[in-house]
Amino acid sequence: MDKLHMALTELCFAINYCPTVNVWEFAFAPREYLCQNLEHRFSRDLVGMVMFNQETMEIAKPSELLASVRAYMNVLQTVENYVHIDITRVFNNCLLQQTQALDSHGEKTIAALYNTWYSEVLLRRVSAGNIVFSINQKAFVPISPEGWVPFNPQEFSDLNELRALAELVGPYGIKTLNETLMWHIANQVQELKSLVNTNKEVLITLRTSFDKPEVMKEQFKRLQDVDRVLQRMTIIGVIICFRNLVHEALVDVLDKRIPFLLSSVKDFQEHLPGGDQIRVASEMASAAGLLCKVDPTLATTLKSKKPEFDEGEHLTACLLMVFVAVSIPKLARNENSFYRATIDGHSNNTHCMAAAINNIFGALFTICGQSDMEDRMKEFLALASSSLLRLGQESDKEATRNRESIYLLLDEIVKQSPFLTMDLLESCFPYVLIRNAYHGVYKQEQILGLAL
Repeated sequence: MDKLHMALTELCFAINYCPTVNVWEFAFAPREYLCQNLEHRFSRDLVGMVMFNQETMEIAKPSELLASVRAYMNVLQTVENYVHIDITRVFNNCLLQQTQALDSHGEKTIAALYNTWYSEVLLRRVSAGNIVFSINQKAFVPISPEGWVPFNPQEFSDLNELRALAELVGPYGIKTLNETLMWHIANQVQELKSLVNTNKEVLITLRTSFDKPEVMKEQFKRLQDVDRVLQRMTIIGVIICFRNLVHEALVDVLDKRIPFLLSSVKDFQEHLPGGDQIRVASEMASAAGLLCKVDPTLATTLKSKKPEFDEGEHLTACLLMVFVAVSIPKLARNENSFYRATIDGHSNNTHCMAAAINNIFGALFTICGQSDMEDRMKEFLALASSSLLRLGQESDKEATRNRESIYLLLDEIVKQSPFLTMDLLESCFPYVLIRNAYHGVYKQEQILGLAL
């Protein structure tokens, strides 16, 4: 080992000894050649350390990859002791390329591989069931017996892992991941709009009859594809909850690395007046992982699906809001809609709908440009509240199986909304019902022994 180390040291001194070697009209620079090869080798090894298997869809945990990258960099830094090269430049060139979709050689990067894995593997597994987003644990956790899910989602989705991911791919990589997630959401919204058009007449009647229980009951029976609407809204909610986790991890990393710059972005976001300035500030804040009242990336992606504004878009958004509001009580029939206190969420990710409702309708009504977002959200709350209150009068035990758990969804919607308040909720829906619902589900979980 000592002989090999000595030979390597002598080779390094030889490279360092002669800046250029002239051969005919060409000048060969050994140090530049070494730098180029180190860059190429480092980039190739970075992607190799991800250990992404296209067939089995296995991938290294971000924290393990980060530890491997740091160890590799420590070894490369020792080269500077023997050769006068700027190894920091090598690191900057390689690591910055890894935050993009492709590197300078046209190869996939760390950001691209994790983008694919999280959007195509993890989130699809969540949608298939047996994995739940836990609000209090801030991670996706399995609720099925060990072995049902091929990997432990918590080992890839908790804040420590996502912070490691943010360190590896940086704000650029997170922005690319966010755009991919928003593209998936936009596709779901397009499907929801087509379902709205199918039920347009019934939804218009429901919107104007929320204070007529008998009419609402009869018209609701005429609605088609209610389960599909709820399923798609849940999928959207799961994606947004994951995106929020990633953004929280990014903020933690930026606060540690560039605290003064991040605080400046926060100041811009909080103190700029309205108009175009606040739109630009929101885009900047979103890129830094900060929460915005209306997600600018989501609004831009939804708008790109229909660049030419149509007068009917506002009505479609309103009717979609009605569709979701009157469909919420049907969730009580599902046995998997039970609220688990230990994970602070429903077994079928129904609680994620709160994020979907606030983000989707915020973006849709912003695109319409009628500045009636707050009024529309109040209308949604009134419709959802009246629908859930009618659920309390149901005599069918099947329809009220998880009624208390669904009451908690309404509470979560208001908690997460930048436009609704608890006072407004109290005026539409007695909070005593929500308080009793919390007590009931906690007690029921203890009885059933469902704690994870």
